Amino acid sequence: MMVTQFLENVKAKARANKQRIVLPEAEEERTIKAADVILGEGFADLILIGNPEVIAEQVKKYKLEHINRATIVDPKNNPKKEAYVELMLQLRGAKGLQREQAEKLIEDPLYLGALMVKAGDADGEVAGANNATGDVLRPAFQYVKTVPGVSVVSGAMLMFIPDTQFGENGFMVFADVAVHPNPTAPELAQIAVSTGQTTRAIAGFEPRIAMLSFSTKGSAKHEMVDKVVEATRLAKEMDPTLQIDGELQSDAAIVPGIGSKKAPDSRIAGKANVLVFPSLDVGNISYKLVQRMGHAEAIGPILQGMAAPINDLSRGCSVSNIVALTAITCCQAQAKAVH
Repeated sequence: MMVTQFLENVKAKARANKQRIVLPEAEEERTIKAADVILGEGFADLILIGNPEVIAEQVKKYKLEHINRATIVDPKNNPKKEAYVELMLQLRGAKGLQREQAEKLIEDPLYLGALMVKAGDADGEVAGANNATGDVLRPAFQYVKTVPGVSVVSGAMLMFIPDTQFGENGFMVFADVAVHPNPTAPELAQIAVSTGQTTRAIAGFEPRIAMLSFSTKGSAKHEMVDKVVEATRLAKEMDPTLQIDGELQSDAAIVPGIGSKKAPDSRIAGKANVLVFPSLDVGNISYKLVQRMGHAEAIGPILQGMAAPINDLSRGCSVSNIVALTAITCCQAQAKAVH
């Protein structure tokens, strides 16, 4: 599947059940241009956080046509400020948050965006074009938090590989490629389950998850192998509906001939479309090698494990990156609503 077709499918899915997505960096050029595209294509309802006068100037400067369809919230003059401050104190007062601090923080667009999501006034958030990852995620971790039963946030990368014999006609999902450096077995199990859920919600195919290692079914003995074996067991317990197997070497996971030879009893070996890596080192290195040497196209990382979808952009992102990630965030929000 080509990236263009995939994105059109995601947008169509988003359009069928529109979600409210907050963009806290609405004064930023790429973000406001992306917002205009999104509103023009009609696949999300947008909440733009920023000074209305600055946004009006941007609309005029860039000849934007659709921004009047958005809800614009001024972080310095927000009628719901007091309600959000009360929510902040309710959630963080025991940790030492003072009213004066909360009243200042809620004027920060990133905190305001996170509180909107927590309060149910928005279904998801996309930010990071103008802010570091830590600044985007801090309020998300403090207020939106993770899914019940999941303590780990991880990053999934959608990989479109020219050689269509792999995955689903060349479409695969890799995780974790972005967040958690050295997960324990229970954390790795959570990453696997979250990635399976992301695959269902975003990629649109049934995941066949390979838990990767340098060993296949006991071919090597090491504590790093033991971690993957235990994580596989725990992941199966966490979500029995998912097809998960491990430990598998990467060739055994994706090449049918090798999979049938090394793991003849496995339903996943040789057929995996989702790869879960044992550490961030392996995941990040692997996706970049596949991207550069295998000429794959990569979309992401998509953050998973949050109680509501909050996605972080690269500060080098393009307008089209913001549009794509917003559509993906909508589909994540739809999946959360179902659960």
